[in-house]
Amino acid sequence: MTDRRLTLMAVHAHPDDEATGTGGVLARYAAEGIRTVLVTCTDGRCGDGPGGVKPGDAGHDPATVASMRRQELEASCDVLKISDLETLDYADSGMMGWPSNDTPGSFWRTSVEEGAARLAELMRHYRPDVVVTYDENGFYGHPDHIQAHRITMAALEMTELTPKVYWTTMPRSAMQRFGEILREFHEDMPEPDPAEAAAMAEIGLPDDEITTWVDTTPFSGQKFDALAAHASQGENIFFLKMGKERFGELMGMETFVRVKDSTGAAVPENDLFAGLR
Repeated sequence: MTDRRLTLMAVHAHPDDEATGTGGVLARYAAEGIRTVLVTCTDGRCGDGPGGVKPGDAGHDPATVASMRRQELEASCDVLKISDLETLDYADSGMMGWPSNDTPGSFWRTSVEEGAARLAELMRHYRPDVVVTYDENGFYGHPDHIQAHRITMAALEMTELTPKVYWTTMPRSAMQRFGEILREFHEDMPEPDPAEAAAMAEIGLPDDEITTWVDTTPFSGQKFDALAAHASQGENIFFLKMGKERFGELMGMETFVRVKDSTGAAVPENDLFAGLR
């Protein structure tokens, strides 16, 4: 045994992703004295600009957006009590099929080997006991999420480390409930076309395939405030429209699939650090 603190590393694509999928565990484990390291891969320049101006519209300046989102990211980290923030600062690639996918310097266009080498260096420095990122499809097909998954798994192969590794996910039962809630807030929302509905139905996993259910209910207020720190993207963050109380009722459980483990901890588990303490 050593006196080294247990360490959680979360690898995310954009500013605000840290709060959406892992804000609860980051806040919970920080409160438990665990070192929390956030690696944000892109600068978020394809987000909304001041006043809600959209990418590609007149007045949208990617450099200004990136600077603004860096400040919001730092504010979110303060709310979640994240120990260490590392940014790779690749250019945000935008949604799949956008011209920005192919912009020089975009994360999507960066070689996996290059990104993985930089991330592996951070892993060797922090020596995480637990690593969290996305699944092969980036949860919903965003190119930067897919690339974050790729460089994380490649970086792990480059190191001698054997952390527990998790991919974020959602139970299908919760996805169905979110769809119902979305309609509560948008009564005039049209029915999705069959292809879109079929794609949505594939997001997440059946409940019985989820290995790890972490109750973060006591930290849901911090998670909400961390999302709210990304104020420039508020139009795109549906969860903020719920209000803090409703948000806490619905977002108190964060779920994962454990894909690498050397502890032998039984699943299903309720703690990312099961078998490590």
